Amino acid sequence: MLTDKGVHFLAIEGVIGVGKTTLARLIAERWNALCIEENYEENPFLEKFYENRDAYAFQTQLFFLLDRHKQLQNSALQSDLFHELLVSDYTYDKDQIFAAQNLVNDSEYAMYEAVSKALSRDMPKPDLVVYLQASIPTLLNRIKSRGRSMEKSIEGTYLKDLQERYDHHFWHYTDAPVLIINTDNIDFVHNESHLQMVLDAIAECPRQTTYFVPEIK
Repeated sequence: MLTDKGVHFLAIEGVIGVGKTTLARLIAERWNALCIEENYEENPFLEKFYENRDAYAFQTQLFFLLDRHKQLQNSALQSDLFHELLVSDYTYDKDQIFAAQNLVNDSEYAMYEAVSKALSRDMPKPDLVVYLQASIPTLLNRIKSRGRSMEKSIEGTYLKDLQERYDHHFWHYTDAPVLIINTDNIDFVHNESHLQMVLDAIAECPRQTTYFVPEIK
């Protein structure tokens, strides 16, 4: 069990459509963990952002920043008698990745940075990060298959730029060990053996950045 190895806060990360929320839910179910999910449905600016990114990027980003801060503080800092493990489908730091990608107005980015820096002082850090990767065609197929109307405008070029920022961030991440899993050829939603491979890799609790490419027979 992860908690026996000192992991009490596990974060699942990755680009839009890679399957981080699904994996977080499966882990919570299998390992009796408390699951924290991003409140994308409650963000009143998100749909407008996909229609006009420049006009609504700042409002969208600020909502996510404040909401993630509140979620992590409320869940991670309160004792839970029934769950020794906390799993989230994001890290607090991910907000910086999207801000750098979407906030093209210098004054808005500077204001965002000031707020983010002030809030980050008391944020809990994960003990282990699982970073899910997939190719751009795979991501586009998964986004299409889940059928969220607001995501219809997402393009491959946007995902490519975002993925490059994610890669750079987690290749240089030092707050916790990072397990990088390539998910192009696995389906941990519908294939139990694929899911078990992923769970086994996570259960190893690597102590440094580790790459895992599942071997499918």
